[in-house]
Amino acid sequence: MMKRRKYLKSLLAAGAASAVASVPAQGAAAGRPIQLHVDLTVDPAKEKEMLKNFETIFRPAAAKQPGYIEVKMLKLRSTLMGKAPAGINYRFALTYQSEELRQKWVASDIHQKVWPTIENTLATKNYTVMLFDLI
Repeated sequence: MMKRRKYLKSLLAAGAASAVASVPAQGAAAGRPIQLHVDLTVDPAKEKEMLKNFETIFRPAAAKQPGYIEVKMLKLRSTLMGKAPAGINYRFALTYQSEELRQKWVASDIHQKVWPTIENTLATKNYTVMLFDLI
């Protein structure tokens, strides 16, 4: 009976140790995904074109890339507090496993083909780009 108890304790201790070892290292962005936000001013006359291109061209191409997690296009409904950037009517949000993998996607030939299908619908190409670490 005593040997069995000792065996179970050591088995539980080993399991706890391996669970702790599998937790990513703590730190600013150690092993955590990133999210890119781009505030866009979409030309109202090209809004339907942008949405169609996002759904049928951009999103399918992005989803095939290593490190891709998710991409969203958010339409601004209202500003409840503070002041939104002038002219913004959409926010593009892209989530990747790492900034390094996102950079590879940005440098790819396919990105060079699909991003202009969004960018060419903008009233201005002077947009704000913010990079966040997911916490």
